[in-house]
Amino acid sequence: MGKGTAVTAADDCPCGSGERFGTCCQPYLLGQQSAPTAVALMRSRYTAYYQGNIDYLIATHHPAQRYGGQRAAIAQSVANTTWLGLRVLATEAGQASDRQGVVEFVAYYEDPKPGQVHERSRFSCQKGRWFYIDGDALPPLVPKRSDPCWCGSGKKYKLCHGS
Repeated sequence: MGKGTAVTAADDCPCGSGERFGTCCQPYLLGQQSAPTAVALMRSRYTAYYQGNIDYLIATHHPAQRYGGQRAAIAQSVANTTWLGLRVLATEAGQASDRQGVVEFVAYYEDPKPGQVHERSRFSCQKGRWFYIDGDALPPLVPKRSDPCWCGSGKKYKLCHGS
């Protein structure tokens, strides 16, 4: 999935929340609502990558952190990456009443080989809107051999990528 994959309101949300897209990330991506928490923004940004929604990714990146060539860099990433899944590992603050928040996550992808982004991301809330500021890359998480493979194959890790 990914590379501009269309998702309908009735589909499961790509962010892995377990909710339907129409009641999860879609209202944020359409600009109907602002993400109420740092983790909601992080999940919606993952979904934006999954769908190739470059405008949303730029709009939710803190204005002071935007850079020349950002659109082209995101477009290249979107064109070459198939997003497979997201796991939120931890959050610090980032609630509706907070001004700052941190979300640790791991996002799985193929580009064309399976890989992952493991990051502690920083977020800031200004005038009721959350923005992604930046993040610290963390070492990849390696599943135990009998865990389900993170690539989404449905196989155990040892039978898929654990050899």
